Amino acid sequence: MPLPKQWRSLDRDAVGRAPERYGVYELGDDDGSVVEVGAGVLRDELKTALSYGNGSKVRWEETNTRERAEELAAEHRERR
Repeated sequence: MPLPKQWRSLDRDAVGRAPERYGVYELGDDDGSVVEVGAGVLRDELKTALSYGNGSKVRWEETNTRERAEELAAEHRERR
């Protein structure tokens, strides 16, 4: 099950808007298909994704803890 958020372009602006908090994120291709699900400190994770070109779109959801972010990411991977 995808995150209930709209896609935004994975660019420097999106990375700059990403919070420095834990969360789960999805990277998508140009068609909006999920290509990767991850968890961690959102801004750091998205900087890495942008530099490696892992997707062209992104959406995320903040969490309060790393454990919760990893739990949500595992749930989203299972439902894909």
